[in-house]
Amino acid sequence: MTGAAVVVTGTGTDVGKTVATAALAAAARAAGWDVGICKPIQTGVGPDEPGDAHEAARLSGARRVLEVRRLPDPLAPETAARVTGAPQSTLADLVEPIRGWLAAPAGAAPAPGRLDLVEGAGGVLVRLGTDLTVLDLATALDAPVIVVARAGLGTLSDTELAVRAIESAGLRCAGIVLGSWPYDPSLAERCNLEDLPRLTGVPLLGRVPSGAGGLSPAEFTGRAPGWFGSDLLPGLIRTAHHAAPTGASR
Repeated sequence: MTGAAVVVTGTGTDVGKTVATAALAAAARAAGWDVGICKPIQTGVGPDEPGDAHEAARLSGARRVLEVRRLPDPLAPETAARVTGAPQSTLADLVEPIRGWLAAPAGAAPAPGRLDLVEGAGGVLVRLGTDLTVLDLATALDAPVIVVARAGLGTLSDTELAVRAIESAGLRCAGIVLGSWPYDPSLAERCNLEDLPRLTGVPLLGRVPSGAGGLSPAEFTGRAPGWFGSDLLPGLIRTAHHAAPTGASR
């Protein structure tokens, strides 16, 4: 089975990473792929509340879900651990469970491919632990990175900075997903469809409509494939197969 592990990050907080992750998962499942969703660190939810990975799984129907660590305060993971007096996460703390999860057999039914989505926290350089970011996680997993970005004014600089940080770490950026595309886009938003790939040098993979997270799972999974281009899954596989960092600086 062809497989790919892909890290999903964002240009910042509240850009729609979780719903975009769910949409990517739903699109892959609609094509018959076996899909898993992982959240290395979840902050800001209680012990019995569903986290981002479980919400993405609920919307997309993905059955393989992994959450590695949970911290109660709605803060960046490093800060959340410090505030609550918990140990800081290390790269090994996060990567080893994820590698075990990635190595586990997929579902019993044959599938044309396997996609494992690893959703980060906040933006590219948010600290998951002391001097530990999602870029370190992606490097350790040899995984390409998808950037979820805002649609509107100001997103060009934010997104270009995120893509540059990814590439400076020796990683491949698989593309950009707009996390909340408005029903009636402004001039700036329409221009960004052309300017984002032009300025970043990576493809615009898709647009998740504003409010998509409020759809029922049946509606969500039915509509999600139409939010992405037809080359989404082959493109991710091609990128994943060439994702091993060369000359990484981190």
